[in-house]
Amino acid sequence: MKRLISLVALLLLVCGGLAYASTQLQKSSGAASGKVLNLYNWGDYLDPALLKKFQTETGYHVNVETFDSNEAMYTKLKQGGTHYDLAVPSEYMVSKLKAAHLLQPLDHSRLTGMQNYDSRFLNQPFDRRNRYSLPYFWGTLGIVYNDRFVKPGTLTHWSQLWSPKYRDQLMLIDSARDILGMALVEQGHSMNTTNPQTLLAATKRLDQLSPNVKAVVADEIKMYMSQDEAAVAVDWSGEAAEMLAQNKHLHYVVPSEGSNLWFDNLVIPKTAQHYQAIYAFLNFMSRPQNAAQNAEYIGYATPNAKAKALLPARVRNDRQFYPDDKTLRHLQVYRNLAPRVVQTYNDRYLEFKMHH
Repeated sequence: MKRLISLVALLLLVCGGLAYASTQLQKSSGAASGKVLNLYNWGDYLDPALLKKFQTETGYHVNVETFDSNEAMYTKLKQGGTHYDLAVPSEYMVSKLKAAHLLQPLDHSRLTGMQNYDSRFLNQPFDRRNRYSLPYFWGTLGIVYNDRFVKPGTLTHWSQLWSPKYRDQLMLIDSARDILGMALVEQGHSMNTTNPQTLLAATKRLDQLSPNVKAVVADEIKMYMSQDEAAVAVDWSGEAAEMLAQNKHLHYVVPSEGSNLWFDNLVIPKTAQHYQAIYAFLNFMSRPQNAAQNAEYIGYATPNAKAKALLPARVRNDRQFYPDDKTLRHLQVYRNLAPRVVQTYNDRYLEFKMHH
């Protein structure tokens, strides 16, 4: 019995010690006083130096949890049991989250940096008047090519990817909306079509591309292109920026006939709790110097016009990643489609992928 009592006493002592350590950790992080911000973000999507600066400047401790897809983020928010203060969904997912009543509207009276944003990237169809979202980064879908195999300036249209000279030389990003969207634009259709016959025709067009496709991959595409493993790839501008930084022979182009214009955005989930921290962070990230620093670290295009002006000339004048107005007018923002339509996209895309 003494042995049991001693064991219980030891366990209570250990538990007490752990509780004390946890309390001390919370105090040191600001959690005990409520000075905390819970951020749900994509991986490596915020300059760590900026995060440290925000914490030092405001006293708020930032807990960062990451996700690897919009769908994973949506599922986590819908299941509940979380208390994220801010999340970073893409444009179509903002619409989906709104429809599911999983977001809180922004209090614009507490935002101090709205005038810094480029008006072209505000008031988008997925969130009119930016009632629920602030743009974080934006970009495009385009073509990456290696000038060891492709003469510079000669590859400018989607239709050229079907040329026999690119047999077994094309890498595709593994994304149903993007790859089907590429085929839709190539045929003169909307990237948001809901017509089953139009999607079927796009799938058949993709089947004709099969001889040229070396692989359909995700993150590995950056490694393959950086190491001269393929002549051409279809990928997002942000991924392309990383590739170009690693291989001087790579170039990125947005076909003039059109492509996707995507946005990642800051939103407030329904279960958010730390409102002072939320608006402190939104205003901090809206400051031109901070937004410019983040854009240089991430490599994606900033929607903050005053931040863009602070970027090096070689960056802000790079038409590969900051396309001109003429190109922007031909870009399409993805809409949140009905589940049955999304399933049709996925089914058609899987039919194509079965060959690879």
